[in-house]
This record gives sequence, structure tokens and C-alpha cells, in this order.
Amino acid sequence: MVKSITGYGDKISVRPGDTIRFMVSCVSPQPYRARLVRVVCGDRNPAGPGVKLPAVPSAIDGTYQGRHQPINAGSYVLVPPAAPLAGLAAFTVQAMIWPTTPDRGEQVLLSCWSGGSGFELIIDEAGALALRLGDGGGRVATVSTGQPLLKRVWCFVAASFDPATGRATVHQRRQVAYARLDTAATAERVTAFAPPGAGTPLMMAARLVATDAAGRHSTGAHYNGRIDSPRLYGRALPLDEALALNLRPLPERLTADLVGAWDFSREIPTERVVDLSSHQLHGRTVNLPARAMTGFNWSGAEMSWRAAPHEYGAIHFHDDDIYDAGWDSDFALTVPEDLRSGSYAVHVATGEDEDYIPFFVRPPTGRPTAKILYLAQTATYLAYANHAFNFDARFNEMLANHLVILDRWEQHLNLHPELGNSLYDLHSDGSGICYSSRLRPVLNMRPMATSCTAGLGSMLWGYNADTHITDWLEAKGYEFDVATDEDLDAEGATLLSPYKVVLTGTHPEYYSAAMRQALLDYTARGGRLMYMGGNGFYWRIAYHPALPGVIEVRRAEDGTRAWVARPGEYYHSFTGEYGGLWLRQNRPPQQLVGTGFIAQGFDHCSGYRRTSESADPRIAFAFEGIGLDETIGGFGLIGGGAAGLEVDIADPGLGTPPHALVVAQSEELSDTYLLVNEEVSINTPDMMGSMNPKIRSDLVFFETGQGGAVFAFSSMAWSGSLSHNGYDNNVSRLTGNILDRFAADAPLA
Repeated sequence: MVKSITGYGDKISVRPGDTIRFMVSCVSPQPYRARLVRVVCGDRNPAGPGVKLPAVPSAIDGTYQGRHQPINAGSYVLVPPAAPLAGLAAFTVQAMIWPTTPDRGEQVLLSCWSGGSGFELIIDEAGALALRLGDGGGRVATVSTGQPLLKRVWCFVAASFDPATGRATVHQRRQVAYARLDTAATAERVTAFAPPGAGTPLMMAARLVATDAAGRHSTGAHYNGRIDSPRLYGRALPLDEALALNLRPLPERLTADLVGAWDFSREIPTERVVDLSSHQLHGRTVNLPARAMTGFNWSGAEMSWRAAPHEYGAIHFHDDDIYDAGWDSDFALTVPEDLRSGSYAVHVATGEDEDYIPFFVRPPTGRPTAKILYLAQTATYLAYANHAFNFDARFNEMLANHLVILDRWEQHLNLHPELGNSLYDLHSDGSGICYSSRLRPVLNMRPMATSCTAGLGSMLWGYNADTHITDWLEAKGYEFDVATDEDLDAEGATLLSPYKVVLTGTHPEYYSAAMRQALLDYTARGGRLMYMGGNGFYWRIAYHPALPGVIEVRRAEDGTRAWVARPGEYYHSFTGEYGGLWLRQNRPPQQLVGTGFIAQGFDHCSGYRRTSESADPRIAFAFEGIGLDETIGGFGLIGGGAAGLEVDIADPGLGTPPHALVVAQSEELSDTYLLVNEEVSINTPDMMGSMNPKIRSDLVFFETGQGGAVFAFSSMAWSGSLSHNGYDNNVSRLTGNILDRFAADAPLA
């Protein structure tokens, strides 16, 4: 099923007075309606409180003319037109390449081509290196080595043209020689014409197809793989001199006719591509190809690109990379001064379809409106943005222990891969996706979007699972402000300091160093933190220092992962920080909230039993109105219980404070709950829920400095039990008791 209308906003977090622009695309040109709604509850489960999206009258309410806005996915480098390119006659073009899909049709490596005029160094339909020349009048000549390139093997490729003789030559030389395989190929051809100088941009990893009036480029023939040390020279070089252009520093004798020598190891955190030649033909990357990638000369002596940048001169391009969809704005909202802080969306609808474009409204600058702050986990939303594992991952049904049911958004995404996938998915060439952006339609970050439904209740995840928390807060009459992970990363503990208590979402899995430190500083200075989920503070991420709305993850060494980073690529390109698990950087979640990830399972959830430590007078306030023998949360919208999906436990060896109280533990979890990878040093037969006592969820409380405290609910399913029986249940009562005490002025002992 194809959605007929989708959209996105240019911001995710705004304050009164800010302006947010909305970009909308319709399959066919037709009018659509837009209105502002407040997102209270987005869970469409009929057993729950129901979808609650009250309309909020605003200046954007009205009808707009729809139009189709395409997405031009695929990454490349663009070097703007310049005189040295336009005046090129004789030339040599070359690079080191590491192709990942050379058998997937024609792909451009380097191109100065427009309207059938210029030159292109390409991988041809046969998977071999080729040079194409065109005079712009219909004459085109191609010379190919005829020898297919090997996948994921570094290869030197070069092509030259001499207009004096009309001779075009191509070379390919694999870096590694294999027995019984030819390692070198050369081909020549004499042409009857010479291509004119190119007044077009120089493209790397794609061909320029068209440029619209707004300056946006349409591209094609995208290359999958790595390029290192691209060079353009102003005469036809013999092979030995072309090979010498790969040397660092460049040989002095070869600099005179050098047109461009691009070094991808320079300015890695940016979009800029640096030219070392005297012409300074600097370019830029488009759609965030992966940088800080090991190059053809990577020795393994250093694992950080900052320590040996000259060995990280490769960029990995993908035909499905996407950063900014680049759509035109349809309308904009200036946030009214009296709009209360909270979760909102713009509802756009045609006659037969609809979409919701979410965003969050913060309180006015310097004027918090409540004692409670809810942190919207937008980093985790980005990590899972447009995840494809329900239709791509081969193990998903085994992991979930039930049949997968595809939601409509997943069916649409399956037909439109140009929307881009999540940090859990693979690029089309099989490499892991390490960047994720919100400047595109994120179809699973929508009210009513879900992933699957099982017999024991929906396995709700992410954005809509978090609305169980906001729904409960509103139903119980709590006043609260909202901020996002982006805000926390940018402002640190200053963002949190006005509030008595901070609530997380159900799955705050992805955290930057600044975000983590902000929570530590906040609780150490007397703040109170309610960790409302499971598998939190797990992966270290980085926000881009200049580009809005994009995060990076490097899945290094260990952890429960959908893909594994290659050796030498564990450090973030955005910041140079080491990636992977916070646990492996001696910063386990237990140091922050007392518990950390231990197991995951997706068939059903269970309840909790109080421990003897729950009778400690320090935590007596939490259990007022709850019997000692009660099963807490043996019910719920997510898997039928409050303990499940992904769960955490206390571990003093990993940093749970010695004075922490484990006040309840989950009842037995099923055998689909498996111990996480990082807990396993050798495989044994006790990895399943019924066999391993570590597979459980712990409710943990401890005090911090200056009257602060932390309570960890340690389960992604906890919030799904809040609304049971009209919000009158022991999960709701326990959560309310803690929130009331944490929001009070009196310090905790």
C-alpha cells in the first residue's frame, strides 16, 4: 500500500515565537488540508485509552495545493565548475577504489559530463573499468578493460586521453594479487574526436543529470563503495607516473600539470572535500557518505582516524544515502506565545489518506511552566527511523516468536527505499547505516504507527509507546514541560536545572557524551530522575557539530547489534569520539540510573514481585496503597505485563550504588528472552529466560547528592500498564507515588 501524502518539518523542537517550516509531498497534485493537533496518546490499541489527538486552532489550519516532491537519494561529491576543468584537453583521471556492488550495472566513479559531452570514469555494465568520452554532438566512445572488478578489494583505476593522438587508455591494478586471477588489465582505443572542455561540475560517485531553478541537482548512476585519493591531471600520464600520484606527499615533479588532488582525510567532520592542488578546487559531499573510513593504505597500527588521518583517506558512498530530502516548504507555523509545552503534530489529509508531522514545543526561554520535565527521546527515534527489519531481517520472526504483521507505513517504505532506513539496517551494498537524519519523512515517528501486533497486546515501540507516559501525565492532572534529546545535547544540565524531576521515555537507548553528563550533573546537584524505560543509555552517539538533525553511531566491538563496524572504524567521524557501548568505555548505565540492559524478548511480558528491600523506610512513600504480596503490573497493553521487551538489572560490579535498593523483581520471563551479547564470554546452554536468574527486570531506587534521587523502572513495557483499569492500578499508583515525592520541594535523605 502506498501512502498518498507524506511530510516532514525542518525542526523537531521549538519555543513560542519560533517558526517551523513543513514540507509536504502528494503522489498526485491534489488539495490537502492541514491542522495542528496536540499528541496526547498515539496508541490505537482498542484495549487502551484510545487515540487522543485534540485539535489546536492555529494560523496554518486550511487547504493547500499538493504537489509531488521527489527524493534524490544517493551520496556523491560535487566540485563546482571552474576554469581548470573547462580548459581541460589532455587528461588523466584516477583513484583507488573499493567497489561493493560492481556487478550491479553502470556506476560513475568520476565524471565531467553534461548533455553527452565530456568524460566519465565508470564501472560499466560488465563490472569492468571503462572511460567514456563524448563530444556533445552525438559521438560517444568507450574503452573498457573488460575485466570485472572484484567486490571489496582495493584497486587502482586510471584513464587517460591524449587529443594529439586520439588515444584513450584505461588501467586497473588490484592492490592484492591472487593466485590464478589476473591482477592487471589495460585497454586502449583511438577515437576520431576529442571531448570539449567541461563547463560542468566534477562529480564523484554519481553523474549529474539535471539542475533545477533552485539549484538542486538530480543525479544518477550512483556508485557503491569507497574512493580514495582521486586525482585529475592535465596530460596523459604513463602508468608509472599515474601510480606515483598516489604517493604522499605528492612528488614535486608531478605538480606542474596537476588539476586536482583531493584528500578525503582532511576535514573529516565536515562536508568539505579538500583539493591539495594549487587550483584549490574544493568540493563538498552530498547526502552524507560515510567518512573516517579506512583507506587503501590502512595499516592497522592506529584505530583512530585522528591518530593517523593519512590512513583514513576513503569515503564510502552508497546509492541510498540520504540526509536532507530537500523539499520546498508548503507552509510555516510561528509558534503562538500561549501554546503550552508538549508534543504536537501537523495533521495533513487528502480525501483518502493522511499523515502526521510531529514536533515538540518547549516552554518560553527562561520560563519553565512546571516542576516536571519530560525528555522526548528524539535520538532513539532517529536511530530507529524507518527501520526495515520487519521485512528485511531474516531472523525477526524467530526473535519475536510470532508472525510479523506489516503496518501500512512499512509497506510504503518497502516500495520507497529512497526515504532511507534506520541505524539498524544495511545499505543496499550490505554495509551498516551509521548516520540517520530527521530531514525526511520518518514514517514510524507518527501517531498510530506501530510495528506488529501479538495475541497478548501490541508490541508497541518508540514514539507511540512514549505517548503512554504523556497520556498518563495528562490523565492524572500533572503539569509538565517537554524538551528533546537535541536540546539536552546542546544545553546540557542547564536545560534540566529548573526542574524538580525529569522523566525519560520508554527507551532512551542512544546518548551522546553531553547528554549523559547532563543527567549525571543534574542528579548530583539534587535533581530527581525517573528512568521510565529499559535498555537505556546503551549506545554512544554523536550529533553533527554543524548539520542539524543528524546523529552517528559506530557499532564497535560488542553489544546487541544488527551490524558490526569494520576494524579501524570505531571512532565517530562527526567528533572523533570512540563509539560503541557506553559499557565498554567504563560508563555503564548502572552508574547513571542503577540498572543496565540484560535481556530482550518479544512474545509476552510479566509482572513484578516486591522484595524485602521494598520495606525499607527510605522507599516507603513509593508503596503506599500497594500490598507486600501484590503482583505489580501483571497486566498491560504491551505483551500483557509491565516487565518485558528489553529489561535491565542492577549490578554493583558495573556501578549500581552500594546504597541502592532493589525494591521489586520481575516474575519469570519466557525463553525468547535471551542474555545480551556483552554478558557472554563463552556460550553456555543457559542463555534463556527460564534458565538464567540474571534474565529479569529490577526496580531500583537510590539517593544522589544534595537531596536528589533516581528511580529506575528498567522495562520498556512499564508505561503500557499505566492506563489499565482507567489508570487505577498498582503500576499507576507506584509511578504516581514516586513522581509526587520527587516533585516535592523537600529533599530526599
